[in-house]
Amino acid sequence: MVRFVLRRLLYSVMVLLLVATLVFVFLHISPVSVERVIGGPKATTDTLEQIRRNLGLDQPVLVQYGQFLGRLLKGDLGDSYINGTSVAQLVADRLPTTLWLVFGAGVIWFVGGVVTGVFSATHARGLGDRLVTVVVLIGLSTPAFVMALVLLYLFSTKLGEAGFPFFEAGPPLQEHFLRRMILPWIALSFLMVATYTRLTRGSMLDVLGEDYIRTARAKGLSERQVVYRHALRSALTPVVTQFGIDLGALIGSTIVTEKVFGLQGVGQLVFQSISLGDTPVIIGVTLMVTLFVVVANLVVDVGYSFLDPRVRLS
Repeated sequence: MVRFVLRRLLYSVMVLLLVATLVFVFLHISPVSVERVIGGPKATTDTLEQIRRNLGLDQPVLVQYGQFLGRLLKGDLGDSYINGTSVAQLVADRLPTTLWLVFGAGVIWFVGGVVTGVFSATHARGLGDRLVTVVVLIGLSTPAFVMALVLLYLFSTKLGEAGFPFFEAGPPLQEHFLRRMILPWIALSFLMVATYTRLTRGSMLDVLGEDYIRTARAKGLSERQVVYRHALRSALTPVVTQFGIDLGALIGSTIVTEKVFGLQGVGQLVFQSISLGDTPVIIGVTLMVTLFVVVANLVVDVGYSFLDPRVRLS
């Protein structure tokens, strides 16, 4: 187990380095002129040149890359080109809102998807299974931003007037903040619940056809024990794998949901940074998202041995 974790940590460092390099290259060949954004449309050539010198953009790309790696190894993500604030501080200020958004949506889509998927698999080709299939098709056909706009249109005005303030500002853990997150959680998780329902159903049907499941039934175990003690543990392996990937990647893909509901999270920060060509912030957020994905996959791999006794890490 220890060797496995150490090996994966080494791979994780290599992945982070590769992603950092690719993002650095892509952003530095971008046509967006940072000095023009900072200086404004009326800035003179001398002013633009001074901005480039102040930001170190007048140096060769390899020198900039070396300085970038040096700062990265020290845990320094650099400073924003636009306001000079530390990238780590900018991300830290926005991260709690995004984490709350992703965490709440993740709980809803995982629990909802597994429960409805198990129900559908245990009632295969029955009326309940057909109803779940219809809901799944609706969910798969509805993008998150469409659901967000529909929820915003249906609930914000009427429920807000009724004393249910979805859109009152407030820091995390306060009552109004939690109320404000309900609609974003639903909007973000609706598509994923449908996806995980289909994934869980398919995995459960495969496992329920295995020989050891027939053996368990032949021993006289109740159907509840067969389904939840034996079949579900094995069926959850691909579901948990996908959940680890989706949960980590979702940290950086909440731009539309945060934009629609006015949440000041990492998604909004990315949107603003791309619009302004703020390279250090874009690189910092990208590395953060990559780190979440890597850590989520490591946790999932270690969790395999607990979900399925047949899986052994080496």
